[in-house]
Amino acid sequence: MNPTPNNFLKRIRFCFIAVLFVPLLSKAQTVRPTYTPPPDAVSSGSILQVIFSLLLVLAAVALVAWVLKRINLPQHGAGSVLRVISGVAVGQRERIVLVEVKDTWLVVGVAPGQVRTLHSMPKTELPITPTESPSGMDGKFQGWLKQVMEKRNAG
Repeated sequence: MNPTPNNFLKRIRFCFIAVLFVPLLSKAQTVRPTYTPPPDAVSSGSILQVIFSLLLVLAAVALVAWVLKRINLPQHGAGSVLRVISGVAVGQRERIVLVEVKDTWLVVGVAPGQVRTLHSMPKTELPITPTESPSGMDGKFQGWLKQVMEKRNAG
């Protein structure tokens, strides 16, 4: 029985497939799946690692916020013409601010969407007592503003 060319090609194809895929099949049978612990088995070490990572991220967020706050401070240089001296909240979103412009002080009312000049006067020195805070926000400005407004209304 003479092999026909068609039969011969079939045998060659079979041998070629066997040579290529038999080693792959033998390796697939020897590979064992790795052990994975059940999801409810959490160790205390992994919990501590998660907590430490969370605290680290929160500390990084706080540090970035602090740095951005320091960077965005208004510049009070020697060449600055405009300077905010003090301010007081008179409502939930309303403030009265004392602003220094060269040799003039402006008392300005600030509300959402509007800014109005309430009073202007020549620059004077505010008395600073040893108990007063450096920002001037301990009630002295409020008393001074009340006196100025009473003088303005009386005159």
